[in-house]
Amino acid sequence: METNNTIRYHIPVMLNECLEGLDVRPDGIYIDVTFGGGGHSRAIFSKLSSEGKLIAFDQDPDALANAWEAENFQLIPSNFAFLKNYLRSLGIEKVDGILADLGVSSHQFDEGKRGFSIRTNDPLDMRMNQNGAFSAMNVVNEYEEEQLIKILRKYGEVTSPGKVAGTICRGRQATPIKTTGELIAVLQPIAPKFKEHKFFAQVFQAIRMEVNNELDVLEKFLLQTAEVLKPGGRLVVMSYHSLEDRLVKNYMKRGNLDGSIEKDFFGNILKPFSDVTRKPISPSEEEMELNSRARSAKLRIAERTNGK
Repeated sequence: METNNTIRYHIPVMLNECLEGLDVRPDGIYIDVTFGGGGHSRAIFSKLSSEGKLIAFDQDPDALANAWEAENFQLIPSNFAFLKNYLRSLGIEKVDGILADLGVSSHQFDEGKRGFSIRTNDPLDMRMNQNGAFSAMNVVNEYEEEQLIKILRKYGEVTSPGKVAGTICRGRQATPIKTTGELIAVLQPIAPKFKEHKFFAQVFQAIRMEVNNELDVLEKFLLQTAEVLKPGGRLVVMSYHSLEDRLVKNYMKRGNLDGSIEKDFFGNILKPFSDVTRKPISPSEEEMELNSRARSAKLRIAERTNGK
């Protein structure tokens, strides 16, 4: 069911590893909370019988064009932070597997006027949900210097966040910074020599994560997964950033987001998941050569236990 449009939209990363992690049952109910180009979803759907069901989420209106018609498939145009509410509205209490491929799709990077890429001069947008009112232009032009320092340090892990924030604030004084090219031009004088690409990528990442409230959304999603997965159900999450991966790791291994250990009266660790993979899975060298955006991907897989 893979179409040329799907391939152009987004090349699914570690497709086989994700399918193996989900351990798809033909009559099971599965959720893909990051539909995008539909690559992962189509592969899951191909393994289902008419008794099985696939439900996908995507808040980007562009993703809707990649959906297909089937009685046992549904694409919900919403953020996956509302996972439990939508499943309840569909009369579904428990599911057999959940897949999340975090981050930005190839389509969102490549599509003009979305503002995700450092390679083109587009409006400062970076909204994953095009219906939202808050964009990168708001962050760059309206945030106080201390706010910018905070997000650059936390989300971008920028080496000198104060210097970058100060440069942005001075650069916007005369006239608002309206495009990605203008932002790069403002920061060009302080970009580390021979490391410009990494520097701008870190700055853009920080702004994007703030615009889309990505870590908060991920936290809300993770905390719902234990409630909606059946015992034995699989949680498969692919992340592209150390902050995302840390949250996923903590939740899968400890049952909470800060990594602390909770024990019962008898000293047994209370956690809703057991690791299927002790360490994250990385793409093969061959895949990384074919798809450069797979390079930072880390895949973690866990199974719902009967506990907690």
